[in-house]
Amino acid sequence: MNEKFFDLKKEKQDRMINAALKIFAKNGYRHASTDDMVAEAGISKGLLFHYFENKLGLYTFLYNYSVRFMVLELSGCGGGEEDFFELLKRREAAKMQVLKKYPYMQLFLDSIRFEDVAEALYATEEKKNVIPEALEAMMKGADTSRFKPEVKLEKLNQLIEYTLRGMMEDRFLENSFHPDIMYEEINSYLLMLKKLTYR
Repeated sequence: MNEKFFDLKKEKQDRMINAALKIFAKNGYRHASTDDMVAEAGISKGLLFHYFENKLGLYTFLYNYSVRFMVLELSGCGGGEEDFFELLKRREAAKMQVLKKYPYMQLFLDSIRFEDVAEALYATEEKKNVIPEALEAMMKGADTSRFKPEVKLEKLNQLIEYTLRGMMEDRFLENSFHPDIMYEEINSYLLMLKKLTYR
């Protein structure tokens, strides 16, 4: 990547980043079109390739940028809180802050799980555990003593992950995603699960 990209006005940087995140998230690496990205961003193809040598360069930059941005936002979430569901609420609040600026960032990061193009997989290999490790560190101090004996924490975490990912994908499919509304909806699910799983 050409470091001069960061000399651009922030609004233009974010327009280019958001356009590329959207196209990669919706289409995957193989089918993502740089023509669609430049049309979405309202820039010329020449400008895109001035800053990013090729599609792979752009994809690699986006992945590294997304991981760094998400981890930075998540790093301020722990703050001594011990209740399992309160920690989850803080985690989701941090994610929604990210998505106010970069709406497709989480979908882009999630889409990488289904990637099957070798060069794209290689580009994400080095940092693929960074976000899971940050989330694990954040939840390390969570108090699990209040759960009913029959609650299996691993299965509960999977249930929460599947539910939240499905909700987000639905909102984008319906063109109804809004971070604040999504956060309220997430909280309602977490509250319900808290009532079902705590003693």
